[in-house]
Amino acid sequence: MNLVELRPLAEKLFADVRELSFDGVGVTRESYGPGETATADYLRDFARSEGLVATSDRAANVVFSLPDAPVDRPSVWIGSHIDSVPQGGNFDGLAGVVAGLLCQVALRRQGVSPAVPIQTIAFRGEESAWFGKAYMGSGALFGKLGAEDLALRQRSTGECLADCMKHSGADIEAVRAQDVLIDKAAVKAYIELHIEQGPVMVARQLPLAVVSGIRGNVRHNRIECLGDAQHSGVVPRWLRHDAVFAVSDLVMRLDAHWRALLERGTDLVVTVGILQTDPAEHSISRIPGQVGFSLEARSKSTDTLEAFYQLVQAEVSAIARERGVSFRFDRRLLSEPATMDERLCALLSQACADQGAAYEVLPSGAGHDAALFANAGIPSAMLFIRNQNGSHNPHESMDLDDFMLGVQALSVAASRIA
Repeated sequence: MNLVELRPLAEKLFADVRELSFDGVGVTRESYGPGETATADYLRDFARSEGLVATSDRAANVVFSLPDAPVDRPSVWIGSHIDSVPQGGNFDGLAGVVAGLLCQVALRRQGVSPAVPIQTIAFRGEESAWFGKAYMGSGALFGKLGAEDLALRQRSTGECLADCMKHSGADIEAVRAQDVLIDKAAVKAYIELHIEQGPVMVARQLPLAVVSGIRGNVRHNRIECLGDAQHSGVVPRWLRHDAVFAVSDLVMRLDAHWRALLERGTDLVVTVGILQTDPAEHSISRIPGQVGFSLEARSKSTDTLEAFYQLVQAEVSAIARERGVSFRFDRRLLSEPATMDERLCALLSQACADQGAAYEVLPSGAGHDAALFANAGIPSAMLFIRNQNGSHNPHESMDLDDFMLGVQALSVAASRIA
């Protein structure tokens, strides 16, 4: 099936969604919020105009199907997310949904009914930027949103996740009860096309890459270091309880551990972000008494994540004792690493080769909805598309030629799943 003629349609879909979610800098599609909802509505209307069936599941994700698709056969699911980070790029997540829709449109226009039905799913709430929790739309399907998750507050409006999901049409009582809202036996395979969010493929001149696995992460959205705020000119070092120096000490110790682990061949990335004193009280002449920060570690190994987390706890205890400060942690969040299905990876690799495309097999440092499907025992795979300028910024620059090459490979691989 040649999908090249659908390139103008792809351009229109990307341009239209960008226009309706443009915030003046990048795109903003809030998880379970106005930008994401507008995108869902637009894609639903588009799908119906092409003769596809568009419905919502009980977590308010949007599901696209071919008309008269047999409901008694397991389907291949092609999916990704439609939310974005604030002032983000237009292709993160959206590219995977558009790819699935193009595969379905091609089948519909040609009057082809695949032996294995294909569904496209547009997940809501994949990004952690809005509630401090990732995989909300897909997690709800697998009964993974608990009471603490549903009580999380939206960063801008302060609304709780439960209310935002309910307003978007989710069956919030079923989600709250952690009911499993998906029949896993009905999903023969899950495939996600996504832009690469780092520089590797650009550096290696690879238009496509098959993903071998997805890093998991352990994180705290907020950790507070509490010291003693005093006049900066009168307290000597040995009597200070300086929260900024304490946090800086922690960051440097963790960096030293990270470097040592990398030298031993350990897969690990560590990030400290949202680092701030209280703007209501910080001053050049005041010893900081309080610092808030976030902490995240990612790895392909759960054991590595746990071992590094124990190092964090040990260093926190040592610094608290040495500097006379205390640390207060919010809830620990853990996302498990995932390994992609070897057979599906082989199908994607062969499909890339069939298109004459240069490709490699690479791990994903970023998290994706595919991880939840893989860890639920559903055969899962991912295809990366080369993307200039990284991601989670307004400058994402996926080339449409690369994208259409990926859509063609995705379509071929999906058609070979038996």
